[in-house]
Amino acid sequence: MKISYHGHSVVKIETNGKTILIDPFINGNELTDLKVDDEKPDVIILTHGHNDHVGDTVELAKKNDSLVIANHELATYLSWQLVRTHPMHVGGAYEFDFGKVKLTQAFHGSGLITDGNEIIYMGMPAGVLLMIEGKTIFHAGDTGLFSDMKLIGERHPIDLAFLPIGDNFTMGPEDAATAASFLKAKKVVPIHYDTFPPIKQDPHKFVEMLEDSEGQVMKAGDVIEY
Repeated sequence: MKISYHGHSVVKIETNGKTILIDPFINGNELTDLKVDDEKPDVIILTHGHNDHVGDTVELAKKNDSLVIANHELATYLSWQLVRTHPMHVGGAYEFDFGKVKLTQAFHGSGLITDGNEIIYMGMPAGVLLMIEGKTIFHAGDTGLFSDMKLIGERHPIDLAFLPIGDNFTMGPEDAATAASFLKAKKVVPIHYDTFPPIKQDPHKFVEMLEDSEGQVMKAGDVIEY
């Protein structure tokens, strides 16, 4: 299994002959190394409905007949765009052919801004637990710190966690370090920073704060293999 990071909150997982993209914000993301025309995801997983996470989902999904996994409201909206979807919601899990997906709570917003400058409610934001090839990967999505992260870690021993550190819109480095301690993840990768001026951070300082987890700063295109 290959797990790669591609700037902002974009994570790619290649496993069991499938390619999974989480929050594929590519066009408009100056930190990514990906190009929409080159990507051929079998599955797209969305943490919430903000534009910098839904990103290029519709174009990618239509071009590749990708299955989009998202909360019910967001999945319903995308199905109206003629995208193939599998709706879920916080607390629910489902066994797919590539592995098991479970959505966890996250504390954030989830409104999609349309071309007509309307904000459409896209359901509750979520984190994503992926149980694949005997490993558990956690993508926290956009969230603030919350104490039930302890419960997530107790219920699901986490091998690799992607945690936002940008502050302003999500946890900052200090809270994210506490989140890592709550989750007890073996390895932690910082995400959702430096894309926009309000979320400039030093990821290496965050890694130095970690007490119970190994930290790894990933540049766009870097890969972790299991």
